[in-house]
Amino acid sequence: MRYVLPVLLLVGAVGAAFVAIDRVDVPPRRFGPWVERRAEGHGILQRGGREIAAVLLALDRGRAAFHAPLPVPARAIGEPPAAKRRVIVASTQEARRAIDDARPGDDITFVAGTYRFDGAYIDAHEAGAPGAPITVSADEPHSVVLEFDTIEGFLVRAPYWSFTNLTIRGVCRDHSNCEHAFHIVGAAGHFVARGNEIVDFNAHFKINGTGGAYPDWGVIEDNVIRNTASRATANPVTPIDLVAASHWRIRGNRISDFVKLFGDHTSYGAFVKGGGSDNRLERNVVVCEDRLRGLPGQRVGLSLGGGGSSRASCRDGRCITEQNEGVIASNLIASCSDDGIYLNRAATSAIRHNTLIDTAGITARFGESAAAVEGNLIDGPIRAVDGALLHPTDNRITAVAALYLGLHPLRDLFVDAARLDLHWRQDPPRRERASSQPADLCGTPRPAKPVYGAFEDIARCAISRD
Repeated sequence: MRYVLPVLLLVGAVGAAFVAIDRVDVPPRRFGPWVERRAEGHGILQRGGREIAAVLLALDRGRAAFHAPLPVPARAIGEPPAAKRRVIVASTQEARRAIDDARPGDDITFVAGTYRFDGAYIDAHEAGAPGAPITVSADEPHSVVLEFDTIEGFLVRAPYWSFTNLTIRGVCRDHSNCEHAFHIVGAAGHFVARGNEIVDFNAHFKINGTGGAYPDWGVIEDNVIRNTASRATANPVTPIDLVAASHWRIRGNRISDFVKLFGDHTSYGAFVKGGGSDNRLERNVVVCEDRLRGLPGQRVGLSLGGGGSSRASCRDGRCITEQNEGVIASNLIASCSDDGIYLNRAATSAIRHNTLIDTAGITARFGESAAAVEGNLIDGPIRAVDGALLHPTDNRITAVAALYLGLHPLRDLFVDAARLDLHWRQDPPRRERASSQPADLCGTPRPAKPVYGAFEDIARCAISRD
Protein backbone atom coordinates (compact mmCIF):
# COMPACT_ATOMS: atom_id res chain seq x y z
CA MET A 1 0.00 0.00 0.00
CA ARG A 2 2.87 2.38 0.68
CA TYR A 3 3.66 2.49 -3.06
CA VAL A 4 0.12 3.28 -4.12
CA LEU A 5 0.25 7.00 -3.37
CA PRO A 6 3.60 7.62 -5.17
CA VAL A 7 2.39 5.67 -8.17
CA LEU A 8 -0.85 7.63 -8.28
CA LEU A 9 1.07 10.90 -7.98
CA LEU A 10 3.39 9.84 -10.81
CA VAL A 11 0.48 8.85 -13.02
CA GLY A 12 -1.23 12.15 -12.22
CA ALA A 13 1.89 14.14 -13.04
CA VAL A 14 2.37 12.33 -16.34
CA GLY A 15 -1.29 12.85 -17.19
CA ALA A 16 -1.11 16.55 -16.33
CA ALA A 17 2.03 16.95 -18.46
CA PHE A 18 0.30 15.17 -21.33
CA VAL A 19 -2.69 17.52 -21.14
CA ALA A 20 -0.48 20.62 -20.80
CA ILE A 21 1.63 19.70 -23.82
CA ASP A 22 -1.47 19.02 -25.89
CA ARG A 23 -2.91 22.43 -24.95
CA VAL A 24 0.31 24.27 -25.78
CA ASP A 25 -0.02 22.68 -29.23
CA VAL A 26 3.60 23.18 -30.31
CA PRO A 27 5.12 20.10 -31.98
CA PRO A 28 8.55 18.96 -30.74
CA ARG A 29 10.42 19.93 -33.92
CA ARG A 30 9.40 23.55 -33.28
CA PHE A 31 9.77 23.53 -29.48
CA GLY A 32 13.29 22.04 -29.60
CA PRO A 33 14.90 24.97 -31.46
CA TRP A 34 13.19 27.38 -29.06
CA VAL A 35 14.74 25.58 -26.07
CA GLU A 36 18.14 25.62 -27.79
CA ARG A 37 17.94 29.36 -28.47
CA ARG A 38 16.89 30.11 -24.88
CA ALA A 39 19.90 28.21 -23.54
CA GLU A 40 22.47 29.93 -25.77
CA GLY A 41 25.18 31.79 -23.84
CA HIS A 42 24.31 30.20 -20.50
CA GLY A 43 27.30 27.90 -19.99
CA ILE A 44 26.32 24.39 -19.00
CA LEU A 45 22.70 25.12 -19.92
CA GLN A 46 23.73 25.62 -23.53
CA ARG A 47 24.87 22.02 -23.89
CA GLY A 48 21.73 20.82 -22.15
CA GLY A 49 19.60 22.89 -24.51
CA ARG A 50 21.25 21.31 -27.54
CA GLU A 51 20.73 17.83 -26.13
CA ILE A 52 17.07 18.48 -25.34
CA ALA A 53 16.50 19.89 -28.82
CA ALA A 54 18.15 16.82 -30.39
CA VAL A 55 15.94 14.45 -28.35
CA LEU A 56 12.75 16.35 -29.24
CA LEU A 57 13.70 16.40 -32.91
CA ALA A 58 14.38 12.65 -32.89
CA LEU A 59 11.04 11.94 -31.20
CA ASP A 60 9.15 14.02 -33.72
CA ARG A 61 10.93 13.14 -36.94
CA GLY A 62 11.51 9.46 -36.17
CA ARG A 63 13.78 7.08 -38.04
CA ALA A 64 15.95 8.55 -40.78
CA ALA A 65 16.02 6.51 -43.98
CA PHE A 66 16.84 6.97 -47.65
CA HIS A 67 13.69 7.71 -49.59
CA ALA A 68 12.24 5.35 -52.13
CA PRO A 69 11.67 6.71 -55.66
CA LEU A 70 9.14 9.52 -55.45
CA PRO A 71 5.61 9.19 -56.80
CA VAL A 72 4.83 11.12 -59.96
CA PRO A 73 1.51 13.01 -60.03
CA ALA A 74 -0.83 12.22 -62.88
CA ARG A 75 -0.03 14.31 -65.94
CA ALA A 76 -2.42 16.93 -67.26
CA ILE A 77 -4.61 16.08 -70.20
CA GLY A 78 -4.83 18.41 -73.14
CA GLU A 79 -3.09 19.24 -76.37
CA PRO A 80 -1.26 22.54 -76.86
CA PRO A 81 -2.41 24.79 -79.73
CA ALA A 82 -0.85 23.96 -83.08
CA ALA A 83 2.14 26.13 -83.98
CA LYS A 84 1.82 28.49 -86.92
CA ARG A 85 5.54 28.58 -87.56
CA ARG A 86 8.32 26.27 -86.40
CA VAL A 87 11.72 27.88 -85.79
CA ILE A 88 14.63 25.46 -85.33
CA VAL A 89 17.61 26.75 -83.34
CA ALA A 90 20.99 25.06 -82.94
CA SER A 91 23.05 27.66 -81.02
CA THR A 92 22.67 30.16 -78.23
CA GLN A 93 22.89 33.02 -80.72
CA GLU A 94 20.11 31.54 -82.86
CA ALA A 95 17.98 31.01 -79.76
CA ARG A 96 18.36 34.60 -78.58
CA ARG A 97 17.58 35.91 -82.06
CA ALA A 98 14.50 33.68 -82.46
CA ILE A 99 13.12 34.73 -79.08
CA ASP A 100 13.84 38.39 -79.79
CA ASP A 101 12.02 38.20 -83.15
CA ALA A 102 9.20 35.88 -82.04
CA ARG A 103 5.66 36.18 -83.37
CA PRO A 104 2.37 34.71 -82.12
CA GLY A 105 2.20 30.97 -82.86
CA ASP A 106 5.98 30.44 -83.12
CA ASP A 107 7.34 27.13 -81.84
CA ILE A 108 11.02 27.78 -81.15
CA THR A 109 12.54 24.30 -81.00
CA PHE A 110 16.07 23.51 -79.84
CA VAL A 111 18.08 20.84 -81.64
CA ALA A 112 19.12 18.16 -79.15
CA GLY A 113 22.23 19.17 -77.20
CA THR A 114 23.59 21.35 -74.40
CA TYR A 115 23.51 25.16 -74.61
CA ARG A 116 25.41 27.50 -72.30
CA PHE A 117 24.07 31.01 -71.62
CA ASP A 118 25.94 33.66 -69.68
CA GLY A 119 25.87 37.42 -69.34
CA ALA A 120 22.41 38.90 -69.91
CA TYR A 121 19.07 37.20 -69.38
CA ILE A 122 17.01 35.98 -72.36
CA ASP A 123 14.37 38.64 -72.95
CA ALA A 124 10.92 37.27 -73.88
CA HIS A 125 9.37 40.63 -74.66
CA GLU A 126 7.12 39.96 -77.68
CA ALA A 127 3.51 38.96 -77.03
CA GLY A 128 1.86 35.76 -78.11
CA ALA A 129 -1.89 35.58 -78.53
CA PRO A 130 -4.84 33.51 -77.29
CA GLY A 131 -4.71 30.21 -79.17
CA ALA A 132 -1.31 31.18 -80.59
CA PRO A 133 1.23 31.29 -77.75
CA ILE A 134 4.95 31.56 -78.39
CA THR A 135 6.45 28.21 -77.40
CA VAL A 136 10.06 27.39 -76.51
CA SER A 137 10.56 23.64 -76.49
CA ALA A 138 12.47 20.45 -77.08
CA ASP A 139 11.02 17.62 -79.17
CA GLU A 140 11.75 15.09 -76.43
CA PRO A 141 12.20 15.51 -72.66
CA HIS A 142 15.87 15.40 -71.51
CA SER A 143 17.16 15.96 -75.06
CA VAL A 144 17.94 19.66 -74.58
CA VAL A 145 19.90 21.08 -71.63
CA LEU A 146 20.07 24.84 -71.10
CA GLU A 147 22.85 25.89 -68.71
CA PHE A 148 22.46 29.34 -67.18
CA ASP A 149 25.36 31.23 -65.64
CA THR A 150 23.12 34.27 -65.25
CA ILE A 151 21.17 35.89 -62.42
CA GLU A 152 17.98 35.28 -64.42
CA GLY A 153 17.46 32.85 -67.27
CA PHE A 154 14.26 33.79 -69.11
CA LEU A 155 12.81 37.21 -68.30
CA VAL A 156 9.22 36.91 -69.50
CA ARG A 157 7.46 40.28 -69.69
CA ALA A 158 4.79 39.73 -72.34
CA PRO A 159 1.75 37.43 -72.36
CA TYR A 160 1.23 33.98 -73.86
CA TRP A 161 4.63 32.34 -73.59
CA SER A 162 4.97 28.58 -73.09
CA PHE A 163 8.05 26.50 -72.19
CA THR A 164 7.96 22.71 -72.51
CA ASN A 165 10.23 19.66 -72.28
CA LEU A 166 13.38 21.61 -71.36
CA THR A 167 16.09 20.70 -68.87
CA ILE A 168 17.37 23.91 -67.29
CA ARG A 169 20.34 24.02 -64.92
CA GLY A 170 21.88 26.84 -62.93
CA VAL A 171 25.65 26.57 -63.11
CA CYS A 172 26.80 29.65 -61.16
CA ARG A 173 29.71 29.14 -58.77
CA ASP A 174 28.19 31.78 -56.51
CA HIS A 175 24.66 30.63 -55.72
CA SER A 176 23.53 34.23 -55.27
CA ASN A 177 24.16 34.70 -59.00
CA CYS A 178 21.66 32.00 -60.07
CA GLU A 179 18.43 33.48 -58.84
CA HIS A 180 15.74 32.42 -61.30
CA ALA A 181 15.33 30.12 -64.28
CA PHE A 182 12.15 32.09 -65.06
CA HIS A 183 11.20 35.60 -63.99
CA ILE A 184 7.60 36.26 -65.02
CA VAL A 185 6.76 39.89 -64.49
CA GLY A 186 4.24 42.63 -65.19
CA ALA A 187 2.07 42.02 -68.24
CA ALA A 188 3.30 38.42 -68.77
CA GLY A 189 -0.09 36.80 -68.20
CA HIS A 190 -1.07 33.34 -69.44
CA PHE A 191 2.44 31.96 -68.94
CA VAL A 192 2.85 28.15 -69.12
CA ALA A 193 5.73 25.92 -68.00
CA ARG A 194 5.02 22.24 -68.56
CA GLY A 195 7.11 19.09 -68.48
CA ASN A 196 10.45 20.74 -67.67
CA GLU A 197 13.25 19.73 -65.29
CA ILE A 198 14.65 22.80 -63.52
CA VAL A 199 17.64 22.39 -61.21
CA ASP A 200 19.88 24.52 -59.00
CA PHE A 201 18.32 27.95 -58.60
CA ASN A 202 17.24 29.96 -55.56
CA ALA A 203 13.76 30.72 -56.85
CA HIS A 204 13.32 28.63 -59.98
CA PHE A 205 10.13 30.58 -60.76
CA LYS A 206 9.79 34.20 -59.65
CA ILE A 207 6.43 35.81 -60.42
CA ASN A 208 5.57 39.42 -59.56
CA GLY A 209 3.88 42.58 -60.79
CA THR A 210 5.47 45.80 -61.92
CA GLY A 211 4.16 49.21 -62.93
CA GLY A 212 0.60 48.31 -61.95
CA ALA A 213 0.50 45.23 -64.24
CA TYR A 214 0.32 41.65 -62.95
CA PRO A 215 1.06 38.34 -64.72
CA ASP A 216 -2.23 36.56 -64.02
CA TRP A 217 -3.61 33.22 -65.24
CA GLY A 218 -0.33 31.27 -65.28
CA VAL A 219 0.26 27.51 -65.20
CA ILE A 220 3.24 25.62 -63.72
CA GLU A 221 2.52 21.98 -64.39
CA ASP A 222 4.21 18.57 -64.49
CA ASN A 223 7.71 19.90 -63.80
CA VAL A 224 10.59 18.51 -61.73
CA ILE A 225 11.95 21.36 -59.61
CA ARG A 226 14.89 20.64 -57.30
CA ASN A 227 18.41 21.44 -56.18
CA THR A 228 21.43 19.15 -56.04
CA ALA A 229 23.10 21.03 -53.17
CA SER A 230 22.18 23.40 -50.36
CA ARG A 231 21.91 26.99 -51.58
CA ALA A 232 24.87 28.94 -50.17
CA THR A 233 23.05 32.27 -50.14
CA ALA A 234 21.14 34.61 -47.87
CA ASN A 235 18.75 35.44 -50.76
CA PRO A 236 15.21 34.01 -50.67
CA VAL A 237 15.13 30.29 -51.47
CA THR A 238 11.68 29.24 -52.68
CA PRO A 239 11.40 27.20 -55.90
CA ILE A 240 8.04 28.79 -56.76
CA ASP A 241 7.89 32.37 -55.45
CA LEU A 242 4.68 34.13 -56.48
CA VAL A 243 3.88 37.68 -55.36
CA ALA A 244 0.70 39.63 -56.17
CA ALA A 245 -0.43 37.59 -59.19
CA SER A 246 -3.83 35.86 -59.32
CA HIS A 247 -5.52 32.82 -60.91
CA TRP A 248 -2.39 30.63 -61.10
CA ARG A 249 -2.55 26.84 -61.30
CA ILE A 250 0.49 25.13 -59.76
CA ARG A 251 -0.18 21.42 -60.13
CA GLY A 252 1.40 18.06 -60.74
CA ASN A 253 4.96 19.18 -59.94
CA ARG A 254 7.70 17.43 -57.95
CA ILE A 255 9.50 19.96 -55.74
CA SER A 256 12.40 18.93 -53.51
CA ASP A 257 15.62 19.88 -51.70
CA PHE A 258 15.37 23.63 -51.15
CA VAL A 259 17.80 24.20 -48.27
CA LYS A 260 18.91 27.76 -47.47
CA LEU A 261 22.31 27.89 -45.74
CA PHE A 262 22.60 31.58 -44.81
CA GLY A 263 20.44 34.50 -43.68
CA ASP A 264 17.28 33.45 -41.87
CA HIS A 265 17.73 29.78 -42.95
CA THR A 266 14.01 29.64 -43.84
CA SER A 267 12.78 28.36 -47.19
CA TYR A 268 9.50 27.25 -48.78
CA GLY A 269 8.68 24.75 -51.51
CA ALA A 270 6.16 27.19 -52.98
CA PHE A 271 4.24 30.18 -51.74
CA VAL A 272 1.69 32.59 -53.15
CA LYS A 273 1.41 35.95 -51.40
CA GLY A 274 1.21 39.71 -51.98
CA GLY A 275 -2.56 40.17 -52.10
CA GLY A 276 -3.42 37.89 -55.02
CA SER A 277 -6.48 35.64 -55.21
CA ASP A 278 -7.73 32.35 -56.63
CA ASN A 279 -4.32 30.67 -56.70
CA ARG A 280 -4.43 26.87 -56.50
CA LEU A 281 -1.66 24.45 -55.50
CA GLU A 282 -2.90 20.97 -56.36
CA ARG A 283 -1.54 17.42 -56.79
CA ASN A 284 2.10 18.34 -56.14
CA VAL A 285 4.69 16.13 -54.46
CA VAL A 286 6.77 18.32 -52.15
CA VAL A 287 9.68 16.70 -50.30
CA CYS A 288 11.54 19.38 -48.38
CA GLU A 289 14.47 17.06 -47.66
CA ASP A 290 14.87 14.25 -50.15
CA ARG A 291 18.58 13.87 -50.93
CA LEU A 292 19.67 16.80 -48.75
CA ARG A 293 18.92 15.58 -45.24
CA GLY A 294 19.49 16.66 -41.66
CA LEU A 295 20.74 20.20 -42.34
CA PRO A 296 19.95 23.15 -40.05
CA GLY A 297 17.19 25.60 -40.91
CA GLN A 298 13.43 25.74 -41.33
CA ARG A 299 11.80 24.31 -44.43
CA VAL A 300 8.08 24.73 -45.09
CA GLY A 301 6.19 22.75 -47.73
CA LEU A 302 3.42 24.92 -49.26
CA SER A 303 2.09 28.27 -48.12
CA LEU A 304 -0.64 30.80 -48.74
CA GLY A 305 1.00 33.98 -47.54
CA GLY A 306 4.60 32.86 -47.09
CA GLY A 307 6.55 35.10 -44.74
CA GLY A 308 4.51 38.17 -45.67
CA SER A 309 5.04 40.99 -48.16
CA SER A 310 5.99 44.64 -48.11
CA ARG A 311 3.19 47.07 -48.92
CA ALA A 312 5.01 48.22 -52.04
CA SER A 313 4.97 44.72 -53.52
CA CYS A 314 1.30 44.00 -52.71
CA ARG A 315 -1.39 44.15 -55.33
CA ASP A 316 -3.53 46.60 -53.38
CA GLY A 317 -0.60 48.52 -51.89
CA ARG A 318 -1.76 47.61 -48.40
CA CYS A 319 -1.62 43.82 -47.95
CA ILE A 320 -4.65 43.64 -45.70
CA THR A 321 -4.57 39.97 -46.67
CA GLU A 322 -1.75 38.06 -48.33
CA GLN A 323 -4.10 35.72 -50.20
CA ASN A 324 -7.80 35.39 -50.87
CA GLU A 325 -9.65 32.24 -51.91
CA GLY A 326 -6.48 30.16 -52.20
CA VAL A 327 -6.64 26.37 -52.44
CA ILE A 328 -4.13 23.71 -51.37
CA ALA A 329 -5.50 20.30 -52.34
CA SER A 330 -4.41 16.70 -52.98
CA ASN A 331 -0.72 17.34 -52.33
CA LEU A 332 1.78 14.94 -50.78
CA ILE A 333 4.11 16.94 -48.51
CA ALA A 334 6.91 15.21 -46.61
CA SER A 335 10.18 15.52 -44.69
CA CYS A 336 9.92 19.18 -43.71
CA SER A 337 11.70 20.59 -40.66
CA ASP A 338 8.78 23.02 -40.18
CA ASP A 339 5.13 23.22 -41.24
CA GLY A 340 3.88 21.16 -44.12
CA ILE A 341 1.25 23.84 -44.86
CA TYR A 342 1.41 27.40 -43.53
CA LEU A 343 -1.28 30.08 -43.86
CA ASN A 344 -0.33 33.70 -43.22
CA ARG A 345 -3.14 36.24 -43.49
CA ALA A 346 -4.84 33.92 -45.97
CA ALA A 347 -8.56 34.65 -46.15
CA THR A 348 -11.29 32.26 -47.35
CA SER A 349 -8.83 29.42 -47.93
CA ALA A 350 -9.52 25.74 -48.61
CA ILE A 351 -7.11 23.01 -47.48
CA ARG A 352 -8.46 19.68 -48.71
CA HIS A 353 -7.30 16.09 -48.97
CA ASN A 354 -3.57 16.57 -48.44
CA THR A 355 -1.20 13.96 -46.99
CA LEU A 356 1.50 15.32 -44.68
CA ILE A 357 4.26 12.98 -43.44
CA ASP A 358 7.14 14.11 -41.16
CA THR A 359 6.18 17.79 -40.97
CA ALA A 360 4.99 20.11 -38.19
CA GLY A 361 1.47 19.83 -39.63
CA ILE A 362 -0.77 22.73 -40.66
CA THR A 363 -0.49 26.18 -39.05
CA ALA A 364 -2.67 29.23 -39.71
CA ARG A 365 -1.56 32.58 -38.29
CA PHE A 366 -3.20 35.98 -37.68
CA GLY A 367 -6.83 37.03 -37.62
CA GLU A 368 -7.03 37.60 -41.36
CA SER A 369 -6.53 33.84 -41.93
CA ALA A 370 -9.63 31.72 -42.29
CA ALA A 371 -9.72 28.25 -43.82
CA ALA A 372 -11.88 25.21 -44.32
CA VAL A 373 -9.65 22.21 -43.55
CA GLU A 374 -11.22 18.97 -44.73
CA GLY A 375 -10.27 15.36 -45.37
CA ASN A 376 -6.55 15.71 -44.71
CA LEU A 377 -4.27 13.00 -43.34
CA ILE A 378 -1.70 14.75 -41.17
CA ASP A 379 1.18 13.15 -39.29
CA GLY A 380 1.01 16.08 -36.85
CA PRO A 381 -1.42 18.76 -35.64
CA ILE A 382 -3.69 21.44 -37.08
CA ARG A 383 -2.97 24.75 -35.31
CA ALA A 384 -4.58 28.20 -35.33
CA VAL A 385 -2.46 30.91 -33.66
CA ASP A 386 -2.60 34.68 -33.21
CA GLY A 387 -6.32 34.86 -33.94
CA ALA A 388 -6.54 32.68 -37.06
CA LEU A 389 -9.86 30.97 -37.66
CA LEU A 390 -9.92 27.36 -38.88
CA HIS A 391 -12.90 25.14 -39.63
CA PRO A 392 -11.52 21.58 -39.48
CA THR A 393 -13.88 18.90 -40.76
CA ASP A 394 -13.17 15.18 -40.69
CA ASN A 395 -9.36 15.12 -40.75
CA ARG A 396 -7.02 12.43 -39.42
CA ILE A 397 -4.29 14.00 -37.27
CA THR A 398 -1.75 13.08 -34.59
CA ALA A 399 -2.11 14.76 -31.19
CA VAL A 400 0.83 16.94 -30.20
CA ALA A 401 1.27 15.09 -26.90
CA ALA A 402 1.76 11.82 -28.80
CA LEU A 403 4.62 13.36 -30.74
CA TYR A 404 6.47 14.11 -27.50
CA LEU A 405 6.29 10.38 -26.77
CA GLY A 406 7.63 9.49 -30.21
CA LEU A 407 4.26 8.08 -31.30
CA HIS A 408 3.20 8.41 -34.93
CA PRO A 409 0.14 6.22 -35.46
CA LEU A 410 -0.64 7.60 -38.91
CA ARG A 411 2.78 6.60 -40.21
CA ASP A 412 1.88 3.03 -39.30
CA LEU A 413 -0.83 3.10 -41.94
CA PHE A 414 1.93 2.84 -44.57
CA VAL A 415 4.48 0.13 -45.38
CA ASP A 416 7.45 2.38 -44.52
CA ALA A 417 6.70 6.09 -44.10
CA ALA A 418 10.34 6.93 -43.29
CA ARG A 419 11.33 5.73 -46.78
CA LEU A 420 8.21 7.29 -48.32
CA ASP A 421 6.97 3.83 -49.26
CA LEU A 422 3.34 4.91 -48.93
CA HIS A 423 1.57 1.73 -49.98
CA TRP A 424 -1.15 0.95 -47.46
CA ARG A 425 -0.39 -1.79 -44.93
CA GLN A 426 -4.05 -2.78 -44.95
CA ASP A 427 -7.38 -1.25 -45.89
CA PRO A 428 -6.96 2.55 -45.66
CA PRO A 429 -9.20 4.76 -43.52
CA ARG A 430 -12.13 6.16 -45.46
CA ARG A 431 -14.44 9.09 -44.91
CA GLU A 432 -18.12 8.41 -44.47
CA ARG A 433 -18.98 11.14 -46.94
CA ALA A 434 -17.28 14.09 -48.58
CA SER A 435 -18.08 17.11 -50.65
CA SER A 436 -17.36 16.85 -54.37
CA GLN A 437 -13.66 16.20 -54.95
CA PRO A 438 -11.56 16.17 -58.12
CA ALA A 439 -9.24 13.30 -59.05
CA ASP A 440 -6.50 12.46 -56.55
CA LEU A 441 -2.71 12.80 -56.79
CA CYS A 442 -2.46 9.78 -59.09
CA GLY A 443 -5.37 10.78 -61.31
CA THR A 444 -7.79 8.33 -59.69
CA PRO A 445 -11.42 9.50 -59.48
CA ARG A 446 -12.45 9.75 -55.82
CA PRO A 447 -15.35 7.52 -54.78
CA ALA A 448 -18.29 8.64 -52.65
CA LYS A 449 -16.36 7.49 -49.55
CA PRO A 450 -12.82 8.63 -50.34
CA VAL A 451 -9.65 7.80 -48.46
CA TYR A 452 -8.29 10.55 -46.23
CA GLY A 453 -5.40 12.43 -47.76
CA ALA A 454 -3.98 12.94 -51.24
CA PHE A 455 -4.32 9.51 -52.84
CA GLU A 456 -6.52 6.45 -52.93
CA ASP A 457 -3.64 4.10 -53.77
CA ILE A 458 -0.09 5.34 -54.30
CA ALA A 459 0.54 2.29 -56.52
CA ARG A 460 -1.52 4.06 -59.20
CA CYS A 461 1.13 6.79 -59.42
CA ALA A 462 4.22 6.21 -61.51
CA ILE A 463 7.54 6.54 -59.64
CA SER A 464 10.75 8.33 -60.51
CA ARG A 465 14.25 8.83 -59.11
CA ASP A 466 14.55 12.30 -60.69
